[in-house]
Amino acid sequence: MDEKIDAKLRILADAAKYDASCASSGGKKRAAGKAGIGSTTGAGICHSYTPDGRCISLLKILLTNYCLFDCAYCINRRSSNTRRARFSVAEVVALTIGFYKRNYIEGLFLSSGIIRSPDYTMEQMMLVAKSLRTDHGFAGYIHLKTIPEANPWLIEQAGLFADRMSINLELPLQKSLEDLAPEKNTATIKQAMGQMQSRIIEAREERRHFAPAGQSTQLIIGADAATDDNVLTASDSLYRNYALKRVYYSAFSPIPEASRFLPAKSPPLQREHRLYQADWLLRYYGFTVPEITEGGEAGMLDLEIDPKLAWALKHRGLFPVDVNTAPREMLLRVPGLGTRAVEKIIRARRHMRLRIDDLARLTSGLKRVLPFLIALDHRPTRLIDRLDLRRSLTPAPVQLSLFD
Repeated sequence: MDEKIDAKLRILADAAKYDASCASSGGKKRAAGKAGIGSTTGAGICHSYTPDGRCISLLKILLTNYCLFDCAYCINRRSSNTRRARFSVAEVVALTIGFYKRNYIEGLFLSSGIIRSPDYTMEQMMLVAKSLRTDHGFAGYIHLKTIPEANPWLIEQAGLFADRMSINLELPLQKSLEDLAPEKNTATIKQAMGQMQSRIIEAREERRHFAPAGQSTQLIIGADAATDDNVLTASDSLYRNYALKRVYYSAFSPIPEASRFLPAKSPPLQREHRLYQADWLLRYYGFTVPEITEGGEAGMLDLEIDPKLAWALKHRGLFPVDVNTAPREMLLRVPGLGTRAVEKIIRARRHMRLRIDDLARLTSGLKRVLPFLIALDHRPTRLIDRLDLRRSLTPAPVQLSLFD
């Protein structure tokens, strides 16, 4: 590889690591014809694992880390002294094709700082995707970061060639965005999300390609005073109003020469982990934000135990529930039971009355389930009332690190 290109790659790949919203689940299965290259399986890349256990990855870079904006929490802000670099459209295309042919990657995640103008930046990213698809027949996964301030026509053009588009809201509170990212506007971001949603719906109805894997966003955790309740309320609104595929949570990392308004330390990584668990409860388990956050204190999730267990311990009066008669909605609230286990239980109990041995075959979380479920041969009346129940179900603490 050319030394100049290699130097740019080191800078712009490192600069892209702060964006968490790079999974590819939801993309359509697609393979290139004889004249093209690449494929996408519809399963996760960006160092994610597919259902069959394969780990697949993508080239995750910025077009440039030069930026006209001065967002206080961003290492690439205008006033930062970080090393700068910029790729041309042709260089990103060549890198993507070259890495794919070497079997290093199966797709591209491309974001950028704002250079010249939002329109110019969006056009450059669109041209990368267009060249890969039309000039090289590339059928791999492409995720483009959207510049919400750009002309809607440019965003629509980008969606013709991308599998997924993402627009980062960044901070859950509008006041925080005004204070820490004055060039950004919550209303503008949400307007762009709404336009994107409309185009995606239209394309599906007309059976044509437009960001078939949908749109996602990222929220930075711990850069402002937002509580977990604030964060989850923002996420819930985005899911309901804009049909986002995912909201990603990224723990704030302190940066050199930071604003005095930013915290000196990162939040516990366990907070990010609990938010992902809570997000799952919102999307797949029928929980509301107030139900999730009441498991903690002062709008913050309990860091020691997962949010479903925290909720169950505060509502012991609803347990135990009978595994043979309880509705699906209540089984989903039992700690230790996932959505797949609940579906297996519902199918199995149509033909038999379930015992503990049956549950052991249907779920790997039997120890956590026992205090909360009644089975044909099990009634945990004493277990649910134990004062030390929380401690008995809490795993030993594990130190999480960004660098493990």
